Amino acid sequence: MKVFRPNFGACALCVLLTLCGNALGQELSIIVQSTTSTANSGLYDHLLPTFQDKSGVQVNVVAVGTGQAVRNAKNCDGDVLLVHSKATEEHFVASGHGLKRSDLMYNDFVIVGPLADPADVRGTADAVSALQRIARAGGVFVSRGDDSGTHKKELALWRETGIDPTEASGDWYRETGSGMGATLNTAIGMNAYAMTDRATWISFKNKGDFEIAVEGDDALFNQYGVTMINPERCPNVNAEASQAFIDWLLSDEGQAAIASYRIGGQQLFFPNATTSDIMG
Repeated sequence: MKVFRPNFGACALCVLLTLCGNALGQELSIIVQSTTSTANSGLYDHLLPTFQDKSGVQVNVVAVGTGQAVRNAKNCDGDVLLVHSKATEEHFVASGHGLKRSDLMYNDFVIVGPLADPADVRGTADAVSALQRIARAGGVFVSRGDDSGTHKKELALWRETGIDPTEASGDWYRETGSGMGATLNTAIGMNAYAMTDRATWISFKNKGDFEIAVEGDDALFNQYGVTMINPERCPNVNAEASQAFIDWLLSDEGQAAIASYRIGGQQLFFPNATTSDIMG
C-alpha cells in the first residue's frame, strides 16, 4: 500500500499565492497542456475546484493529444505539461524545454471491440498476439493516428508484432487523425477494434454493444507524468503558481483526490508519485 507524505511546502506556497493574488487584486492563472484522456474522463472537473479554492490559482486546461501538447509546450504555450508518453516527456526535459518530470498516476490501455469479435481476441491478455490475430483476420482496426500517447503506445505494440499496419491504411487499418472519443465513435460505427485508455472507456457514453476484448497485459501499462515548462526557455511561465499546482498534485491531498475519482464505482486513475517527487 502506498504511503503518502504531506507536502507542507506546497501548502505554504498555495497560501502565499492566495494572499499575494488577493492583495494585488489579480487573478493568478496557469495553462496546463494536457492529454485528452485526463480531460475527457472528467478528472480535472474533480480535481481543480479543490486546488483553485485553496490556492487562488485558476487552472486552464488545453486538452489535445500528447504529441500536440508537447509541441505546444515547446512553443511556450503554457506553464505545465501533463501527458502520458514517458520517453517523450523525458526527451522534453533533456532538451531543456522542461524542468523535472514526475510520475503522477497510472492506469492501463485496453483494446475494445464488438461482441461478435471477428478476430477472436476476447479474453486474451496478450496485446501483441491480439493485434496479430486482428491483422490476420482482416478485422478492421481504427487508430487515432494523431501522435497522441495512445497512438504512440499502439505503434510500439505493432512494432512488436512485426506488422506495419500503415501498409493496410484505408483497408483494414483506418486512421482517424482525431481524439479518443471521435476514434471510438468511428470504431463503433465500423464495427471495428480500437485501443483506448481505460479511463476514457469507462467514461465513454456511446459503447453500444462494444466491450473490452483485451486487457491485463503489462505492456498496456499507461503512466502519466507532470512537468513544469522551463521558465528560462519560456519567460511567460508562471513558475510559482505552476510549482504550487505540481506540488499539490504530488502531495498527500492531491494523490488522494486522484484516487477518489470514480465513475460507477470504478477508479479511473491510480496515484503513484514517489517520495523524491513529493519532496521535490
